[in-house]
Amino acid sequence: MAGVNICIKCSMFIFNFVFWIFTPGDANLSPFIAVNILIFVGAVIMILGFLGCCGAMKENQFMMILFFIGLLMILLLQVAAGILATARKSKTEQALNKTLLMNARLLSSTNENERVFQEAFSELQEQLKCCGLVNGASDWGSNFQHYYKTCECPRESDSCIKYSGKTIYKQSCFASISHMFSKRLFIVMALAFGLAAIEVLGLIFSIVLYCQMRKK
Repeated sequence: MAGVNICIKCSMFIFNFVFWIFTPGDANLSPFIAVNILIFVGAVIMILGFLGCCGAMKENQFMMILFFIGLLMILLLQVAAGILATARKSKTEQALNKTLLMNARLLSSTNENERVFQEAFSELQEQLKCCGLVNGASDWGSNFQHYYKTCECPRESDSCIKYSGKTIYKQSCFASISHMFSKRLFIVMALAFGLAAIEVLGLIFSIVLYCQMRKK
């Protein structure tokens, strides 16, 4: 009977070894992903990587079929999540816009409890080169004199206006935050498609190797 192709066997091992090494086990890799999700995903990938590596090198059919089923389930879940995310994209954007509108009121608040949010947003608007959340500098209300420095333009230009004697950015941060959200969402979707392509490659390797094992 024909033996297992050594090229397929080594390719399968290398694929799973790399897949295993790059397991997202560190929560600091992305502050936007919950720690528990990272731990769960990392654990699943480590188990699959172990099954794939050992199954390939030991030529164990049971491990290979477990690897195939596990990877296929992850791929199907990714596809389902992608379809759901695409279908709910407009609702997600609406929820974001609603949240931003609600938070705009916090900028003019004189309540000490809102101070942390105001200081954090002040740093954000300095980075994004904008002022205010929805209606520009007027969102700050009486707090403008306290936070105007992060609104100031370094020099006068078409993107700046005069407000309360200060030269500040004309654009509010609403558009910048929405654009940043859309950009991050696109990056996540691109990474998901890239990962799906790698997973399909893993499925092909595993099923070819499994078939060769059965013929051995």
